[in-house]
Amino acid sequence: MKERLEHNQSYVNSQKAAAVQYTNTRKLVLGSVLAAIAAVLQSAGVFVGFGYAFSILATLPIVLSAMISLRIGIMSYVITILLLAILQPSELFVFPFTTGLLGITLGAAFKWRNHWVMISFVGGIGLTVGIMILLYGLQFPVLGPSVSHTFDFKIAAVILLFSCIYSSIWTGLSKKVYKLLFR
Repeated sequence: MKERLEHNQSYVNSQKAAAVQYTNTRKLVLGSVLAAIAAVLQSAGVFVGFGYAFSILATLPIVLSAMISLRIGIMSYVITILLLAILQPSELFVFPFTTGLLGITLGAAFKWRNHWVMISFVGGIGLTVGIMILLYGLQFPVLGPSVSHTFDFKIAAVILLFSCIYSSIWTGLSKKVYKLLFR
């Protein structure tokens, strides 16, 4: 148990050391560029078919900016929302509650946890909450017209399962891209 705690602490310290190497100006510029990339990728959903493949990639810039610094990640999230208001207002329902929220929760989980299962679960919970808010709170048909707007436990369980699997894919991808780009 003690060895595991030391391992987790060393991981957290290495994450802090990786974030400290950037000046505040560099973090701000990186966060802004990543927000612009996220906005462009999210706007690509307009092109039906291959555009959706680009749209889901908008999670990655938000995760990367949150891994650099949680404050910069939140700033990137907000800037992306503001850019989407100009570029593609129809994406303002989807990004803040799905793609962007997954990016922020994964980035925060990477800051505080080392184990990929916990990181994936935290991201899955964040994505599930976002989808539930859209589906049941705002009555937005994010899963299509066939899913009822009244709460159903079975649907919620399927959404949670899908969100955790989807989040685990992004956990692995984000970790590899972060190591490739920033180390």
